[in-house]
Formats: sequence, C-alpha cells, structure tokens
Amino acid sequence: MAGHAYATLVGTRRERAPRAPGGPRRAGVVWPLATVGAVFTAAQLLLVRPGLGLGWDETVYVSQVSGHAPAAFFSAPRARGVSLLVAPVASWSSSTPLLRVYLALLSGLALYLALRAWRPLFPVRVLTLAGTLFASLWITLFYGPQAMPNYWVAIGALTATACTLRAVTAPSDRTALWGLAASGALMAWMRPMDAALAALPLLVLVLLRRRWTVLAVLLGGLAAGAVEWVVEAYTAYGGLLNRLSDGSDIQGGLGWHLAVADQLRSLGGRTLCRPCTGTLPGPAVTLWWFALPLLALLGLAVAVRARRAAATLLPLASAVMAAFPYLFMIGYAAPRFLLPAYALLAIPVADALCRLTTTPGGARRPVATTLAVLALAAHLTVQLTVLLPLVDRTAAAHRDWSRTAATLHRLGVREPCLLTGHEAIPVAFYAGCSSAATTGHNANSTSTAIARTARHRPVATLVAPGDRLPDYARTWPSVRLGELRLYYAVPEGP
Repeated sequence: MAGHAYATLVGTRRERAPRAPGGPRRAGVVWPLATVGAVFTAAQLLLVRPGLGLGWDETVYVSQVSGHAPAAFFSAPRARGVSLLVAPVASWSSSTPLLRVYLALLSGLALYLALRAWRPLFPVRVLTLAGTLFASLWITLFYGPQAMPNYWVAIGALTATACTLRAVTAPSDRTALWGLAASGALMAWMRPMDAALAALPLLVLVLLRRRWTVLAVLLGGLAAGAVEWVVEAYTAYGGLLNRLSDGSDIQGGLGWHLAVADQLRSLGGRTLCRPCTGTLPGPAVTLWWFALPLLALLGLAVAVRARRAAATLLPLASAVMAAFPYLFMIGYAAPRFLLPAYALLAIPVADALCRLTTTPGGARRPVATTLAVLALAAHLTVQLTVLLPLVDRTAAAHRDWSRTAATLHRLGVREPCLLTGHEAIPVAFYAGCSSAATTGHNANSTSTAIARTARHRPVATLVAPGDRLPDYARTWPSVRLGELRLYYAVPEGP
C-alpha cells in the first residue's frame, strides 16, 4: 500500500536496483547518495581545511560548552542547538582541527540521510544530482564544517519536507514519522524562527489532508526543539515577547527591507554584508542565483504535467517561506541565511535537469546532456573561484586574532582575564579570557564594573581607529597592533 501511495504521489514507479549476487537488494540504491555525502565531507576537509580558526559567531557557540574560555554573551536571537551539537568534542578538547573534522563528518552523514529520506519520492539519479548541486555551493562547503546553525536548519528542512510527504501519503510509514519528529526538532533546536517558517507549508499540507497523527508528530518535534529557547526567554530575557523584540532590534528591526541586492553582493564571498555597500559581483558569479528559481519553476511545470505536483510544490513552498524574511525583512545579508532555501530548491531543480536530459522512454538526449555537463563544470569552477580566496582571507583574519591573543599573554593578560573593545568576543576566546561590552547588542557590563575588575584581574581593551578610548583605560599602558591599539592593566601580585 505504501509503495502504491508513493507512486501515486510522484507519478512514476520507483526505480528498482538489480539484486547483486549475495548482496543486499538495495545496495545499488544507496551507494550514489552515500558517495555524495562522502565527497562532500572530503571536499570540506580539502578545501576549507581543518586548521581554519573559529569565527566570531563560532566562538560564541563553542564557548558555551568549552573549558578553554568562559562563555561569551549569548544574545537574544541565538539558540543553543549548535553548542549542544559541538559539545561531544568541544567539552573536552580545545582542538579546532578536531572539531572541524567532527563537523565535516557529521555534515556529510546528515546530507546522506536527508537525501535518503527522499528515496521513495524521487529516482536516485534526481537525488544524487540534487545533493551534488547543494553540496557544491561555496556557501555549503564553507559552512558545513563550521559551528553555525544554518546548514543544520537546511538539513532539517530538507528531511522534514520529505518525511511529511511520505507520512501524509502513507500513514503506516513509521520511519517517516520518526524522521519528521527528529528533523522538526533539529530545525527548532538550531533556529526556532527559521524552523517555524520552513515548517508552515508542511503544517498547511497536513491540515488539508487531515492527518492528525502527522500533525501531532510535526508539532511535537518543533516543540521539543524550541522548548529550551522558550524557557530561556523567561529565565534570562524577560519573557518570550521581550526576547523576540530584542532579537528584532539586533537584526536592525524586522520590517520591509528589500535585501535582494544585498544577498547578491554577498555572493562574491562576503560572509556578512552589514552595511551592504559596493558593486555587485560579475554575472559569472551570480548567474546560478538567477537560474535557480527559474529551474525550480520548470521543475514544478514538469511535475504538474506528470501529475505529481505535491512532491515538487511542497519543497518550493518551504523554500519560499524560509527565504522570504532574509530577502524582504532585514536590512543586511549573509549568504548562509539562504542555505535552507537552496537545499529545498535543489530537489525540483535536479528533477527539471534530469527531465531535460532524458527522453520519456529514459534514453539520454546527447545535446542536452552535454550542455548540462558543461554548465555543471562551469558552476563548480565559479564556486571554487569564490570559495578558495574566501578561505584564505578568513584564515588570515583568524590568525590575526591568534596573534593578538599571544600578545595579550606576553603582556601578562592571562586567564582569569577580561577583554573589551574592538572584536573583543573572538579575541577573548582565543586568549582564554572573558569578554565584556558596555554598549551595542552584546552589552553585558558597565564601565564602573570593568574598572573595578581591573583592580584584581588582568583587563585589556582593543581600540580601533576612530573609536573612543574608554575612561577606565586612559591611564593604562598601550601597544600598537597593526591599526589597533591595545590598552592593558595587569594588577601586581599579592
């Protein structure tokens, strides 16, 4: 019954893998998807490299569970899913390469499982291409081994969409129900608001089909992932509405902001575009971005013609909902924000490309196949052209933080210590210090408290050109660090 329902949903019979002598029947079905996950992991380790130091946001998430440095200030929009994800390594080891390897392996496995969830709905060739398209984006490769939430929201959304389609069509599919609960929890665990938006079309479908068990499972998974964030809102942020309001303020105030051009500017390798000024990248860098929605709509047209629109329309709707706030409601851009949309759009795009390159009888169209292969090669070239310089720039910036930390140690600013000023959060993590700010989104202290701390603990502040020197540091000695000036106070021992 379940197999017949899936066939009805996708409008085609499932592929059958030939039975290998003495081997499992489904081995031929699994290995292309497993290969995508394995190659994705290998590409991360080769191109992004395990030695890449932790970024600003990563230091916030990792510091919550690390014994290397005190926990950094945790602002209202953040959720603790990433901290729990890295805890199996970061709680006992300060090795960044070990953490990178762990996350690369985990992200490759997660991609395989997400693609595997779609196996009853699409042929394996479509899923293999979809995984390849998503995994080959420079954004996916760059953030796969990082302690950041967006890739994991993407994996959760991709899996939840497949499991919803399967559970709605075949309620006896227990694997789909378990997968839906786990993927819903994963999304909400990482970013509750993103999870709610990506899940909205899933909830609409479930309600229209009146699948109350599926509805309970989906809502239960989302609630299980979000419960810690909601409880923390009341214990640390003055209530849920206050936390949402603070999160909106930190993001510049949610409202109508046309950020499409900002996202385009970020495609050239800008991990955070705030303020987002400057020229747009060349057409070679942005062409795939414009082609993506067109190919997705073509995939929908193909699906409607084949009378299997649901399996394509649902990921499209979830992608639109996941992308909408980051294109039209915030005044800045980061390419990682759209990772859930890219993962969901990969399914209809891959389906469209596979249909364009094969005849109704399944034979290859030589010209279309050749053009598709050339386009894929050009796509990979463009992604590497953006990725490799970005990795080099990022590594250099992180080395600067490490050198600043070494200078702090040389001057006697060692743990237990406190750091304030320019880029205090990441530098403090590298130095093993606490961080503090008196203004801005990360404000968690006062000038009086910092001055009092300096009487019995080493304290330092980093001042960038044009920044005002805090009153508490006016009498401290200082050294120049490139364009910055480091002021420090080291109390005499007893």
